Amino acid sequence: MVGQMALLRDGATLLGTDTGEGLAVVFQHGLGGSEAQVAQTFPPGFRRVTLECRGHGGSGLGERQPFSFEMFTDDVLAAADRAGLDRFVAGGVSMGAVIALRLACRHPRRVAALVLVRPAWTFSPAPPNMQPITEAAELILEHGADKGRTIFARSDTATRLYREAPDNLSSLLGYFDRPNAKGFAQVLADIASDGPGVSDRDVAALDIPALVVGNAMDAVHPLSSAYMLAAAMPRAVFAEITPKARNSARHFGELHEQISSFLQSNSNARSLIPS
Repeated sequence: MVGQMALLRDGATLLGTDTGEGLAVVFQHGLGGSEAQVAQTFPPGFRRVTLECRGHGGSGLGERQPFSFEMFTDDVLAAADRAGLDRFVAGGVSMGAVIALRLACRHPRRVAALVLVRPAWTFSPAPPNMQPITEAAELILEHGADKGRTIFARSDTATRLYREAPDNLSSLLGYFDRPNAKGFAQVLADIASDGPGVSDRDVAALDIPALVVGNAMDAVHPLSSAYMLAAAMPRAVFAEITPKARNSARHFGELHEQISSFLQSNSNARSLIPS
């Protein structure tokens, strides 16, 4: 089963995908990602619903600003409603992991389990690891994509990432090449400066199974953030996988194995049975 959906919210047409069968998982992309990123990240064998957030993939920006995790989370919940999901597993990569975590804390009756992949935020807004994204966004907004890319490529930040986290650098340079780079730069700036809007106490109260996945060689998604979130949730398990920058095929193979194993082992848990 592969279905498409479209939601109109605040003047933005948001596109979504509803694919597969079995246990329902709402799984979201990262900042700058899209359905294609999720299709690569998430394993087959389950029903997956993904909404392309405002300004991402084929979704429009809309009329409302600033962009925020609250806005994106409300949009994703609307997509789950459209898909007819009452109770589901929430998950995502990077920004998508934050959306999933916020969903679980704000709508505990709806979320049966969590899958958080390479989280970039913990509990505070504008974490230091978001600074490279803020820097790229500000250059695009001030100088435009072409000149901004040239300045960024020569920056100390780019030099450091080339040495420590080349996969991050590739993603950041891609922001300058987007068709609507200036419009999307505002999304980058707003989200990079925002936070999940949940506390460690909120997360500690989550009495649901959770999988948190992290890897080294990633300046934007520190392994320490994944450790912190896993430690904060009473029923969380943590998995460290091969960095994408070291071996992409192994990274995704291990990630699929971790997610599949977690979902299969919890598929009969009472919390995952639809209410």
